[in-house]
Amino acid sequence: MSTELPKKRGFLSRLFGERAPVPASSPADLPSQIVLDALETAAPVDATAPVEALPAVLAEMPAEKRGWFKKLQQGLTKTSTQLTDGIVGVLTKRKLDAETLEALEDLLIQADLGTETTQRVAARLRSERYAKGITSEEVRRALAEEVADILEPVAKPLLADRSHKPHVILVVGVNGTGKTTTIGKLADRFRKDGLDVVLAAGDTFRAAAIDQLKIWGERTGAKVISGAVGADAAGLAYDALAAAQQERSDVLLIDTAGRLQNKTNLMAELEKIVRVLRKLDATAPHDVVLVLDATTGQNALQQVEVFSRIAGVTGLIMTKLDGTARGGILVAIAERFKLPVHAIGVGEGTEDLQAFDAEEFAAAIAGALSVV
Repeated sequence: MSTELPKKRGFLSRLFGERAPVPASSPADLPSQIVLDALETAAPVDATAPVEALPAVLAEMPAEKRGWFKKLQQGLTKTSTQLTDGIVGVLTKRKLDAETLEALEDLLIQADLGTETTQRVAARLRSERYAKGITSEEVRRALAEEVADILEPVAKPLLADRSHKPHVILVVGVNGTGKTTTIGKLADRFRKDGLDVVLAAGDTFRAAAIDQLKIWGERTGAKVISGAVGADAAGLAYDALAAAQQERSDVLLIDTAGRLQNKTNLMAELEKIVRVLRKLDATAPHDVVLVLDATTGQNALQQVEVFSRIAGVTGLIMTKLDGTARGGILVAIAERFKLPVHAIGVGEGTEDLQAFDAEEFAAAIAGALSVV
């Protein structure tokens, strides 16, 4: 009998234990006694109870990392609670028949996980436990592992190419996503890595955005290039790149106005910024980072599509993962667009923006852990 070897995992394996090999054939194709013996080994687990390994796993983490993970759990409370409560309600019969499987699929769709993710989870459950007893923890483990499989290929930190001065990062997104604050936090991280950073206050429509970026410049020691309110954003980006090139700066972070994706004139301006940058450096911008608000849900999919077409988005940062966030949408975005996810934000502090970890996010979003 051929089997699929279990994937090597770190965080999820320490929580759940090693994943058992999955038969390559469906249960219907295997000898009935083998199937029954395998399926009868599962014991019921209260879906609201914490995984037993959680205290040990948290104890292994440095204090800073442990605090971050707890914030991540809290930030995904809305999605994880919706999933956990829904799974408990669906599995009242503890029998994964066609009706129950359809209800689970509906639940995952409602949590913004997307049709592709839902189909993957349903296919795995169907092959492993179809028409037989299953526990809530088994469903949550399957969900966590499938989500991690989707997210792991796109979990890539935002790195500056030190051989190219400056490494130009254009930051885009709609109003209210936290672009300016994210730029400030990125500047703080790059400065702590010993890099010379220039900030360009390209959101020239808002005096508050210009002032906010100047404050971040003072906090981080980064130079800020700014102009008057209403100044030409493309011209300012050009001047900022020229100054950064002259000073041999390591990183140039360019803020932009909050462009509603249905505003043709604003999108045209964004295209102009890219054009003028390439007059000075044909390879610029080297990264185009789209900042997404986790509370917007399905609308984030449209934002990724439109900004990718206009500005050539190369990576994503998701902010505002607080208790009201609809974090499942990040999984649907990763499944559809395959864009790198550089970081996620769970609060206002500089330490609240961290590099994206697929397994931690998957465990938290699947409701596999209780907030501690």
